[in-house]
Amino acid sequence: MSLLRAFSTVSGFTLLSRVLGLVREVLLAKFLGTGGTADAFVAGFRFPNMFRRIFGEGAFNSAFVPLFARELEEHGREEAELFARRAFTLLLVVLGAGTLVAIPAMPLIMRVFTHGFVGDPDHPDKFDTTVTLARIMFSYLLCMALSAQLSGVLNTLRVFAMPAFAPVLLNLIFITALAVIVPLAGLAGDFYAIGLTISWAVFFAGFAQLGALYVTCWRRGIHIRPVAPAITPRIKRLFTLMVPGIAAASVQQVNLFVGTMIASSAAGAISYLYYAERIYQLPLGMIGVAFGVVLLPEITRRLRSGDELGARSSISRGTEFAMLLTLPAAVAMIVIAEPIIGTLLQRDQFDAESTRNSAAALAGFALGVPGYVLIKVLQPGFFAREDMKAPMVMGGITVGVNIALSLALFPALSYVGIAIATSVSAWVNVALLVRGLRGFWSPPPELLAKLTRMLTASLTMGIALWAGHGAIAGWFGGGFPLRAAGLAVLVALGTGVYFGAAIAFKAASLADLKANFRRRRA
Repeated sequence: MSLLRAFSTVSGFTLLSRVLGLVREVLLAKFLGTGGTADAFVAGFRFPNMFRRIFGEGAFNSAFVPLFARELEEHGREEAELFARRAFTLLLVVLGAGTLVAIPAMPLIMRVFTHGFVGDPDHPDKFDTTVTLARIMFSYLLCMALSAQLSGVLNTLRVFAMPAFAPVLLNLIFITALAVIVPLAGLAGDFYAIGLTISWAVFFAGFAQLGALYVTCWRRGIHIRPVAPAITPRIKRLFTLMVPGIAAASVQQVNLFVGTMIASSAAGAISYLYYAERIYQLPLGMIGVAFGVVLLPEITRRLRSGDELGARSSISRGTEFAMLLTLPAAVAMIVIAEPIIGTLLQRDQFDAESTRNSAAALAGFALGVPGYVLIKVLQPGFFAREDMKAPMVMGGITVGVNIALSLALFPALSYVGIAIATSVSAWVNVALLVRGLRGFWSPPPELLAKLTRMLTASLTMGIALWAGHGAIAGWFGGGFPLRAAGLAVLVALGTGVYFGAAIAFKAASLADLKANFRRRRA
């Protein structure tokens, strides 16, 4: 299977998940807006959702996949499957116990996480509501950790479809709760009841995802089940690698966590950041997450077979393709942030002020979108060689930069400063990763030349979008059909100008990338 084909499978399902996620946010904005209950739900959901991204989008697998691949190669499928069972069992025991402790301790956890909610004069019940909703949703963390381990097994065996599809289930269940249960039960306007409904939707979605992956493993003849816990050398190695691996791969989520803590003291700020985050997560999920999932097993297999040149080539091709798509996406989200937010989210409880504020946050986050994606592309170069310590140290530096910038910018720029700080810290992480890969991989001159041409094409597109938006700005003051038509015009304009400029400036073509990614089955 070529890298491009595997990437297409993962990114296709990830795109479906993110599009449905966008529908989910449209409904959430419609029924909850950016008020106190919305802040409470977002804060309560962010905690387990942060761990979903840490585990479910590659961090756990950064430690597990290389070891599982080695077991397959050196000892065969039976031993590899036993190793997977033991890992599954230990995750179940450790995180199950942690969940039982965390749920009753949730007031203490949320007091740290959302200290600004305590004693809020405008919403005196906000903190208690946050605790209640977080307790309901916390088991999602356990389900996502176990799902990540099953996904790692399947991805190593080149089964990408179901691991990529599983997150779709969360959005389907969430959308059902908002679009069907809330209207039928007459809950519209009862914000607390809506918060409870969607929190239970998250709870059930976690078990649905875990069940889907578990059944897929069994149908593939991979019988993962709990066994008597055993701390073997391989299991010790797994947990030795897992701790720094998770720390390294979770930098973006820790940065968002820190931003949430700081923003909790400003009314509505958490919701503005959340809605902006959901928009920029669309290209990040489709491209960055997909490459993180595909590149790790690919680079690991190449290194295990002694093909170091092929491993380096995979990183270069991944960088090229990722930047071809994310550079124009970032520029577009900066230039037309308000039309994007207004068209997609503005209705009912989400008013024009919410649009302006969320758009400002989106522009701040968009500055870092290419950086977020490059992190996903570059980290497998460390993880495949079982080097977890270096990315962890780099991640620690990145978090420090983010905290310092957030605290420095928040007094003057409020939540927009947090978004900018997150973006700057992403680029700091990229610079550290590139430096750390020296001796194994460095950007070849031809790649740097192509990236320069892609950036030039993206800026050309940005100028065209700015002019186009100015010409039809009045459309975005009308109803949804007119706003949607205006956004469609801008998207078509931007797409045409970008690819026309990319061809004119001789940026990388998809045909070239496909030829470079293609490899025969062994």
